[in-house]
Amino acid sequence: MVPLAAGDPLLANPDFWVAAAFVVFLGILLYYGIPGMIGRALDARAERIRKELDEARRLREEAQQLLADYKRKAAKAEDEARQIVESAQQEAQSLAAETRKSLQESLERRTRLAEEKIERAEAQAVTEVRAAAVERAVEAAERIIKSRVAGNEGNALVKEAIAKIPAKLN
Repeated sequence: MVPLAAGDPLLANPDFWVAAAFVVFLGILLYYGIPGMIGRALDARAERIRKELDEARRLREEAQQLLADYKRKAAKAEDEARQIVESAQQEAQSLAAETRKSLQESLERRTRLAEEKIERAEAQAVTEVRAAAVERAVEAAERIIKSRVAGNEGNALVKEAIAKIPAKLN
C-alpha cells in the first residue's frame, strides 16, 4: 500500500470521506443484524396489515349478511303487515255484514212487537167498544122496559135481564 500524504488529493476529497463513512455505516448495520430486524419488522407489519384486511373482509361479509337478513326480515314483516291489514279488512267486512244482519233482525223483531201491540190494542179497543155498546144497549133496554112496564114488576124484570146479560155475552 502506498502511504498517503497530507497533501494527497484523495484524503482532501469530501466524496471519499462520505463513501468511507457510508461503508463503515453499512458494516455496522450488517454487524448488528439491522437488515434482518428491519425485514422482521416489515414482515410483522405486513402480517398485521394482512390480518387487519382479513378482519375487514370478514366484518364486511358479516355486515352484508346482516343487511341481507334485515332485508329478508323487513320483507317478511311487510308481508305480515299486509296480511294483517287484509285480515282486518276481511274481519271488518264480516263484522259490518253481521251488524247489518243483526240490525235487520232487530228491526224485524221490533216491527213484529209493534204489530202485536197494535193487534192487542185493537182487540182491547174492540172489547171496550163492545162493552160500551152492551152497556148502552142495557141502559136503552132498561129505559124502554121501564117506560113500558111500570112498578115493581118492571124493576124485577130489568134486574133479572141485567143479571143474565154478562153470562150470555161471554
